[in-house]
Amino acid sequence: MTATDTLTRTRRITKVSRGLPTSDGAGVKLTRMLGHRGLMDLDPFLMLDQIRTDDSADYMAGFPNHPHRGFETVTIMLEGRMRHGDNKGHSGVIEGGGIQWMTAGRGIVHSEQPIEDEGRLWGFQLWVNLPGALKMTDPGYQEFDRTQIPVETRTGASLRVLAGSTSTGVTGPARSVAIQPTLIDIVLEPGATLEESIDPGHTAFIAVYKGMVSTGEGRVEDPDLGVLEDGDRIELKAGPQGASLLLVAGKPINEPVARYGPFVMNTEAELHQAVTDFQAGKF
Repeated sequence: MTATDTLTRTRRITKVSRGLPTSDGAGVKLTRMLGHRGLMDLDPFLMLDQIRTDDSADYMAGFPNHPHRGFETVTIMLEGRMRHGDNKGHSGVIEGGGIQWMTAGRGIVHSEQPIEDEGRLWGFQLWVNLPGALKMTDPGYQEFDRTQIPVETRTGASLRVLAGSTSTGVTGPARSVAIQPTLIDIVLEPGATLEESIDPGHTAFIAVYKGMVSTGEGRVEDPDLGVLEDGDRIELKAGPQGASLLLVAGKPINEPVARYGPFVMNTEAELHQAVTDFQAGKF
């Protein structure tokens, strides 16, 4: 081993993207943090939405039955409850602190509906791409409640490990069929600093949902997303009010992306086939 083999490179923020207010499903109001005109995607991540509202009129219509093909959806709940059901026989309730990881694969039709008709609904949905060789894989479903999510406590920091592993070996339960994901929900006390390793070559970003964090000269505030340059570690420092954020990373796919609503394939021809298959009842 040479001296350079032991050097580390801290990932710094290369872009800060402001979340954009929008609506989806049957009119659910949300903030799109990834997947808008300012930041279309971060290979292999296609979209990140945040729902955060105390007004049930903003969310009760929910997300009625709709199809997906070619990627995975990840639902992370902080507060409130969402009921999932799909045409492959999977059903469940994602509660505060829980996570659902659904592989749409060759095709699935599902719904996500809030259960309470009052109170706060707060959570995220992340879309994760699949490589061409796995876009037509069998659909799959994983669901884990708060008690199944390991929590690592450090000085001034709490890490809920949803997927992947921390530098100390704490491993989350959720799995992707392709991208070796890291997904950690981090809470930092005011002024606290957290150092964590990230696989070099993996795409990585932070999505701040409370307070502010800085990395070197860059800073990201709620509800912004910070894109991280390549490297093998990250150093986060919370602002004076503390911070809460998602740390997300995964192995890039490096393939063409063709998108049409709920379908994500490699080519326009594959998109047309997805629409035809759905209309023919083949999902």
